[in-house]
Amino acid sequence: MIDWFVETLRSSPQIAVFLALGIGFVVGPMKLAGFNLGNVTATLLAGVAIGQFGVVLSDDLKSALFLLFLFAVGYGVGPQFVRGLAKDGPKQIAFALSVLVLCLVVPFVSALVAGLPLGYGAGLYAGSQTISAAIGVATDQINALGLSPDEAKTFASQVPIAYAVTYIWGTIGSAIILAQLGPKLLGIDLPAACKEYEAQLGAGAAAADAGISSAYRPFTMRAYRVGEASATIGKSVGELLPGVRVFVERVRRGDQIITADASTVLQAGDVVAVSGPRAVIVETFGGSAAEVDDRELLDAEAEVVDAFVSNKALAGKTLRELGDEDWARGVYARKIVRSLVEIPVLPETTIERGDIVTIVGAKHHVEAAVAAIGFADRSVEATDIAFVGWGIFFGAIVGAITFVIGGIPLGLSTSGGALLAGLLLGWLRTTYPAFGSIPGPALSLMNTLGLNVFIAVVGINAGPGFVAGLQEVGVSLLLWGVVATSVPMIFAVLIGHYIFKFHPAILFGACAGVRTTTAALGMIQEAAKSKVPALGYGMPYAIGNTLLTIFGLVIVFLLAPGGGG
Repeated sequence: MIDWFVETLRSSPQIAVFLALGIGFVVGPMKLAGFNLGNVTATLLAGVAIGQFGVVLSDDLKSALFLLFLFAVGYGVGPQFVRGLAKDGPKQIAFALSVLVLCLVVPFVSALVAGLPLGYGAGLYAGSQTISAAIGVATDQINALGLSPDEAKTFASQVPIAYAVTYIWGTIGSAIILAQLGPKLLGIDLPAACKEYEAQLGAGAAAADAGISSAYRPFTMRAYRVGEASATIGKSVGELLPGVRVFVERVRRGDQIITADASTVLQAGDVVAVSGPRAVIVETFGGSAAEVDDRELLDAEAEVVDAFVSNKALAGKTLRELGDEDWARGVYARKIVRSLVEIPVLPETTIERGDIVTIVGAKHHVEAAVAAIGFADRSVEATDIAFVGWGIFFGAIVGAITFVIGGIPLGLSTSGGALLAGLLLGWLRTTYPAFGSIPGPALSLMNTLGLNVFIAVVGINAGPGFVAGLQEVGVSLLLWGVVATSVPMIFAVLIGHYIFKFHPAILFGACAGVRTTTAALGMIQEAAKSKVPALGYGMPYAIGNTLLTIFGLVIVFLLAPGGGG
């Protein structure tokens, strides 16, 4: 039975890819002492184990899927990346670049001091900085150096070995440094700092006077009768509750139901349907008006829509400022996602192009708001395959152009070109939303499947030499990985606090963002008992995700024979 199984894998190696994925995605999420390997590392190790059976796969498969992955990465962060480089967040950009230099230099110096060969050095960089995409980028560049086939194969096989050895501390160590060591090093009470920052953003009692703090809690619609002696008689709907985000949506007058606007004047006996935060409605109307259970009146069309922010006039404005716009009447923000991470919805939270804001309200209000914000990011089934195909093709063609300087071929490589094509086209779609549709689930599949099929193939093909390589440099490489991970993260905390003077509430989120370590962000938020650290994550993440991948090329240039090393 076992012989038949092994022979089947050898004769149909494509099956082995799916076996590695299945094992990796089962084992990856399993936690031990609060940490897990993650899907990527678990898939890599599963591939290595399968590779011991002598399964061999074509490199063409992994290369094609890797281009798809990198294009998806660029498409997802393009709006934030391009916007950041253009004008916004100069302090965060400068901080990200400062830390990213350390993320490249420290692994490079570590590889030189340790005397690591090219492949192990590149893998040390990729694993210690937990940037899986660098495996493919570095491997592509190794193959483009003009080395002999045997040398190129040897160096390329070393990359995943070093990655696997150093990745675990890269993930766990980063989380420990940022969530536990960092606050102690600076003498910061992180939960208290986050509460202070939330107050600055209008959370809690700080915004109660304007009724804004509750405007972003769960929403409802309730009906109240206008009494014969009510002070609201003769007033227009727009005059009722100035400064409070509670709105009269519909009015029952006799047998008629009227859709209200700001100019609608109330009469005695009217029954009004009021929308807004439950707490504010109860506080405002509970003791002064009789509530009515009018199902027909309350049965208004409501809609929840993900709105993609493309209107540049809204960039940098707070939710409080946007709430005063005419188009925001009767519309409430439920969730904001920036660079794939949810950020707190607070009155002083700023909106940026590329954000996805989940809004809720009456259908006609939501439609008006979506038109002002950008466009609805509604669930669609069709992906613009022509857009994806041409984008990857032209990006890869541009990336394939090389220049020989000092005997070393220099270029973006096809993988780097695909990444930059995704960045550009992802940004362009914020301006021209009519083309290039990639639904969120499809983009997620491109990211996940593209990367992990690549990783599975790498692991399977590297399997035969993995154990020997691990025995050769295992302990030493692990220790150097600890250095390469820890030094940039510790300095990131110090630089962000003392030089860039970030508020402690967002400092550690910014550090996690620049290293693209979402696992660390989760641990930081848990330690902070708040989502506020995510506010510092977006811009550094967009820059870090791009440059850390490109640095996979740079580390090969530096370590290549005749290069920087």
